[in-house]
Amino acid sequence: MSGLRGPYAASCCADRAGVSTASGIPDYRDDSGDWKRSPPMQHRVFMGSHAARQRYWARALIGFRALQEARPNAAHRALARLEAAGRVAGIITQNVDGLHRRAGSRRVIELHGRADLVRCMGCGATRMRYDLHAELASRNPQWLDSGARAGPDGDADLEADFAGFRVPDCTRCGDGIWKPDVVFFGDSVPRVRVDEAFALVAEADGLLVVGSSLMVYSGFRFAREAARVGKPLACLNLGRTRADDLFTLKVAAGAEAGLTALVEALEETSRRPA
Repeated sequence: MSGLRGPYAASCCADRAGVSTASGIPDYRDDSGDWKRSPPMQHRVFMGSHAARQRYWARALIGFRALQEARPNAAHRALARLEAAGRVAGIITQNVDGLHRRAGSRRVIELHGRADLVRCMGCGATRMRYDLHAELASRNPQWLDSGARAGPDGDADLEADFAGFRVPDCTRCGDGIWKPDVVFFGDSVPRVRVDEAFALVAEADGLLVVGSSLMVYSGFRFAREAARVGKPLACLNLGRTRADDLFTLKVAAGAEAGLTALVEALEETSRRPA
């Protein structure tokens, strides 16, 4: 990886050994790219079932603490340093935790949105998620000490009778459904974000995939596009990925160790006399 010449586009996703796992955020997939747990909430189920929303928000009331308490790790910081040095043109991420921006990365395309915002699906009003969670906690104090283990993207391993869990409606329009401002499974990534990501890939000299199995098409399509136009395609990941037959170079390493070593190698090279 020490031969990386930029600017590359960096694609960082939330899979096995993903960029955010070292920050305490659990991942979805194992070394083979298979599910480690049940697939997450489907958009149509969330929108069509009050019971599904009760279950979702009860679990989120517990599990979202992992995202709230998470801090950028060495991988996030390394990518920010690579961007500052002109080696990375920008980041395309399926992660919704906001840690790339908090680490100092400036050009971040968050394909699946932001978990710290919620949006009314009726009138479009938004509010900070911590504010909604404070309301959920005040309405459902008995759920706060369930002891459930946190899961990916603010979920929790909690099964119970959720029928009594009180979920507020939007106060602006009266009966709108509050939904995290993220793309659920079965929903579509907004076209403007997809176009922005393709533009970044077109602008960059190549694509560096970090910590992703690319099993989800929303990330895989950019690897396929880079390969289609003949741009170098490098990967830093543990285990199998959907694009293994496309990579110019693949390094089996965790995101923190691999990116830190890459930054150190590049900085050492820059210090050598010309």
